[in-house]
Amino acid sequence: MLYFITSNNNKFEEARAILQMEMEQLDIDLPELQDIDAHNVIKAKLNEAMRHHEGEFIVDDVSLVFDALKGELPGPFIKWFLQSLGAEGIYDFVSKLGDTRATAKLIVGYADGKDNIHFFEGAVEGNIVKPAGERFGWDPIFLPKGYNKTYAQMPQDEKNKMSHRHLALTKLKEFLQTK
Repeated sequence: MLYFITSNNNKFEEARAILQMEMEQLDIDLPELQDIDAHNVIKAKLNEAMRHHEGEFIVDDVSLVFDALKGELPGPFIKWFLQSLGAEGIYDFVSKLGDTRATAKLIVGYADGKDNIHFFEGAVEGNIVKPAGERFGWDPIFLPKGYNKTYAQMPQDEKNKMSHRHLALTKLKEFLQTK
């Protein structure tokens, strides 16, 4: 059985819609390593999950990086920026930096055994904009390059066809189909 370890029902539903395969959500309270490299965060999560449960696992770690902060930050710390500043506060902060370009990144980690971890990445360039639309996380402030709607303004199926999550999970799906 494939388990997606997340407490976020929205992320699970997006993943299930994109992967279109049988999987279960597993809500294990895993300690989250704080590291600028999301690969280290994911590897630590997968290793901890395998100590608690048997099966095949996927975990993900989302990053949002701002060109004005050298394309490195906030990175995997976006969750904490969002909790502290809110979407409007992040927009105000980035606007004051004078460069609103950003990249949404997702790294998915897959493990079917302790020494068998694979990573799949997706990235979408865009801009941070004034909040528009209703959806979770920073979707209301991310406007993908070449689009006139934020992630939050897009119908779910439209977002699921082009997002950073779609790109990473499609790579995972291709990998699983060849296993």
